[in-house]
Amino acid sequence: MNDEALIADESTLRLRCIVNGKLRSHDVPVRMTLADYLRDVLGLTGTHLGCEQGQCGVCTVRADGAVVRACLMLAVQADGMHIDTIEGLTASGELADLQDAFFRHAALQCGFCTAGMLITADDALRCNPAITREGVRAALTGNYCRCTGYHAIVDAVVDTARLRRDA
Repeated sequence: MNDEALIADESTLRLRCIVNGKLRSHDVPVRMTLADYLRDVLGLTGTHLGCEQGQCGVCTVRADGAVVRACLMLAVQADGMHIDTIEGLTASGELADLQDAFFRHAALQCGFCTAGMLITADDALRCNPAITREGVRAALTGNYCRCTGYHAIVDAVVDTARLRRDA
């Protein structure tokens, strides 16, 4: 490896974004992922790291309202964006009904996948308030859970959809 490549690997850029409603500004390595920025720089450890290939869904966050895999997005790509993590969505109460349904339906066990499941499920509910069991399964195909077998998670999301429609 030549000296230029080493210098490029160590370069940083200024990142300014809003995370959970708060303006954040840091110099970050250009190769740092958004997941590492959230966890290591901001201390928001609700965003988990699993496969680090975007396949398991445990690192799911919202970037400007879109569900993204934080392990696949560079932190510098979030410049100027609004990022919502499980911590911010929990504190705002936005996921309270869905979290309550996960609890009532025993849709979580170890909790490792739960943040990504909640964010993805909430997005599915926002996109389709009348979502079916099949729709929930399709929406959650990129989120892995090794503990629950998914039935309780699907029950919780469908129940939340019904409660939101009835409200």
